[in-house]
Amino acid sequence: MGSPLLRRSELATPATSDRMISKGAGSAADLVFLDLEDAVAPALRDEARGKAIKALNDHDWGATVRAVRINGIDTKWAYADIVEVVEGARDNLDTIIVPKASDARDIWWVDVLLTQIEERIGLRKQIRLEALIETAEGVAHAERIATASPRLDAVIFGAGDLSVSQEARVDTNFQPREPYPGDFWYYARMQVLTAARVAGIAAIDAPYPDFEDPEGYERDARAAASLGFNGKWAIHPSQIEIANRVFQPTTAEVERARRQLDAYRTAEAAGHGATSVDGQLVDAAHAKLAERVLAHHAAASGK
Repeated sequence: MGSPLLRRSELATPATSDRMISKGAGSAADLVFLDLEDAVAPALRDEARGKAIKALNDHDWGATVRAVRINGIDTKWAYADIVEVVEGARDNLDTIIVPKASDARDIWWVDVLLTQIEERIGLRKQIRLEALIETAEGVAHAERIATASPRLDAVIFGAGDLSVSQEARVDTNFQPREPYPGDFWYYARMQVLTAARVAGIAAIDAPYPDFEDPEGYERDARAAASLGFNGKWAIHPSQIEIANRVFQPTTAEVERARRQLDAYRTAEAAGHGATSVDGQLVDAAHAKLAERVLAHHAAASGK
């Protein structure tokens, strides 16, 4: 991946809630998505499109990426979600999140429809995509999904619907009801993360429904960040600050990365392939890691 995409926090907001939309627009989230799917009662899903369009057009979103999560493409709402919101919001919509992506064909369908709409209405920019991988089929086909379209900026791991698809015995926080050694979702997380790295796009970790447990959210976020995830879903504004802090390098990490890179470049100029900093080896792999740390720091600092 080139310059890191800033996706430390992605805030979910029901498209039917004016109060939550206002909070989202004024938040520090890197991306806010107006949800037309699970957060909206089926009877209100047609009405929710108009509310999403109004919110996208009327609010000042600042540097926050403006997104909508459409309904699954196998539902009666998906086509109208895309057509009406894109035509209504036009340049005020940045990204569409595609839920329950099961294979490359799902992303291809949205891509083709978006291309036709953009050409017909003369949209000046290209709408971006993110794919939610949250079914057993989607996990199995994660790489095909992640590489399905140049519009894709990120893939998101979703534990909720995957719990249903997998027939997992979990609690309302998607954690196993019985003692389990290690991360219950490790395999699925790594499938999504690996697919993102193959495609050169961002990987976003699952939501943590218990928003009154900030310590648990931070623990989950730190584990995902250690694996290499770029950010985490937030279901409540209180989780944004935690995600933004966890998924960017600390001051100590940035200073160490600078010292390692400076030392390596000095050694390289002298014809050496490795050196040491603070009694630890620094070779080409360490230099690349240091470059990534500094790139992530620069992306976060520039927001």
